[in-house]
Amino acid sequence: MEPAPKLRRRPMLVAASVAAVVLGAMLGVWTWTSVSDAQSVVAVRNTIARGATIAENDLITVQVGVDPSLKTTPGGDLRKLIGQRAAMDMSAGSLVTAEDVAPTVIPPAGQSVVGVALPASLLPGEPLRAGDQVRVVSTPGADGNVAAGPQVQIAATVVSLHPGADQGKIVVSVLVGQDKAAELAARAATGRVAMVLDPRER
Repeated sequence: MEPAPKLRRRPMLVAASVAAVVLGAMLGVWTWTSVSDAQSVVAVRNTIARGATIAENDLITVQVGVDPSLKTTPGGDLRKLIGQRAAMDMSAGSLVTAEDVAPTVIPPAGQSVVGVALPASLLPGEPLRAGDQVRVVSTPGADGNVAAGPQVQIAATVVSLHPGADQGKIVVSVLVGQDKAAELAARAATGRVAMVLDPRER
């Protein structure tokens, strides 16, 4: 009786089998970790233009693993966003962050933002802040004569302040009615205006 043939071991086949088992285990761990770390957050379903009102069908909740440093919006807060405004263009497929949404946008309907560049001598000594109520008042020309009667003045709300291109000047962005925007821009361009801070008490 002939002896049974010896089985030949194939090292490459054994190594491949072990590698497949290890890879499968790693994929399983990765999948479990991804699912366990996933969070429900709000994403953009349809592209929303800056300033547009956010509708319910513009948003969707998705399950994703999120970097903790990214300020996403929890999925449970989706309904709180409906009716608010897009503070910037929001592309379909992007996640919604706190900076993307605002109750209102500047300028709102019926108003305009005008930049008034003024030296410190024609600004209030009290530092201006966003939301301050001010009046932009026409000042005398080169002859220094103040016109008789009420002075031309335009009421406005401070939006922001920025250093001007001209040294020593500050550009104060103010919010005014659209019907006053052109007049204010024209007067500001002459450099013959000053800004008055009105009471902060409400």
